[in-house]
Amino acid sequence: MHFETIAIHDGNTPESCTGSVTPPVYQTSTFARPSLDERGEFFYSRIGNPTRSALETTLALLENGKHATTFASGVAAMMAAMQVLKPGDHVVSSLDVYGGSYRIFEQLMRPWGVKTSYAASEATERYLDCIRPETRMIWVETPSNPLLQICDIRALAAIANERGIVLAVDNTFASPYFQRPLDLGAHLVVHSTTKYLGGHSDVIGGAVIASDDKLHLAVRDYQGAAGAIPGPWDCWLISRGIKTLKIRMEEHQKNALHLARVLEKHPAVSRVIYPGLESHPQHELAKSQMSGFGGMLTLALHGGLPAVRKMIGALKLFAIADSLGGVESLVASPALMTLGPLSQAERDRRACTDDLIRLSIGLENAEDLEADLLQALATI
Repeated sequence: MHFETIAIHDGNTPESCTGSVTPPVYQTSTFARPSLDERGEFFYSRIGNPTRSALETTLALLENGKHATTFASGVAAMMAAMQVLKPGDHVVSSLDVYGGSYRIFEQLMRPWGVKTSYAASEATERYLDCIRPETRMIWVETPSNPLLQICDIRALAAIANERGIVLAVDNTFASPYFQRPLDLGAHLVVHSTTKYLGGHSDVIGGAVIASDDKLHLAVRDYQGAAGAIPGPWDCWLISRGIKTLKIRMEEHQKNALHLARVLEKHPAVSRVIYPGLESHPQHELAKSQMSGFGGMLTLALHGGLPAVRKMIGALKLFAIADSLGGVESLVASPALMTLGPLSQAERDRRACTDDLIRLSIGLENAEDLEADLLQALATI
C-alpha cells in the first residue's frame, strides 16, 4: 500500500465493540486478568497499552521496519537506542547534532563508560577516521540540526555492516515521508515524534524503529524497565497527526523551497542552507536518498548577532520557540537557544555561529511568510 493509506489505516482499524472509526484512548493504568494464572495481551500500561500499540504499528510500517517502540520524548527514545551499548563501547557521532543528543553523549553516556567521538564533517571519510576497535555505533542526524548537513546513509551502512557496528539515524527532520533510513541500510531509526509526526505543537514523544529482533528487544526491554513511556492521550495525538503527514510535509517543503529561493537573493543574507537548493553542498546526495527536502531552513545574516536580534524581534508570523515541525512557523537562534548551553568553543567547533537563524516553515500562505521575512530583514 501507499504511504498515506498506511498512515490512515494501519494501526487504526475500527474499534470492535462499538465500530468507532477512531481508535479509543485507553486511559487506564491496568487491565483485569481472566484469572490468577492468565493474563491478556495487555495487563499493565507501562508494559503495553492498546493506544500505544496502535501507534507503534503505524510507525513501524511507515519506516518499512518490523518493530517500533515509543517513548515520552525524543531524548528518551535516543536513550533507549543507547541500550544496545555497554560500558567500554565507543560511538562515532555527527558533529552537528541536536544539543540534547550531545548532552546524552557527554553527560550521561560518558560517565557510564561509553565514549563518543565526533566526525569533523558530514563526509563519510571523517566517520572512518573516528572508528576504533571498540566502536559499536555510528549515530547520525541527516538532515542535521541546525546546519542541515546530509550524511551518506548507504555508505555509512556499508561501513557499519562490514565492522559489526550499529548505524542509528535520527530521522526527525526528514520524517519517514521524505526518507526511510532502514531501506538505505540503517539498523535503528529514531524520531522526536514531537515534531513532524505529531505536527501540531501539542504533544511530546519519541520513537525507535528497527527490523532486527535483537536490537528491538534491547530497546523494548528498556522501555518496560525504565518506564519513559508516552501516555495514551499523547499516543492518540501523534497517531492523529500522522494521518495528515503526507499533506503537511508536501506543503512544508513547498513553502520552504519558495522562501529559500527568495532569501538566497536578499542582500542582507550571506547564506541560505536548504538541501533543496542547488547551492547546498550535498544537494545531489540529498536527492539520491530523500524523496523531498523538508520544511527546515537555516540562514546566516550579514551583521552577525545584532542583525539576528533585529530580524527575529521584527517578525510577526514566526514565533520565537525552541521546537519545530508544527503547522505554525517558528524561528530560533541556534547559538542562543538550541545550542545555547554549549560553550563558545564547542559552538565554534560545530560552526554554530552567532549569525545563524533557524526557520521551521509552517503551513501558512507562502506569500504572507515571505512578506513577514522581508519586512523583518528591512529593519537590519
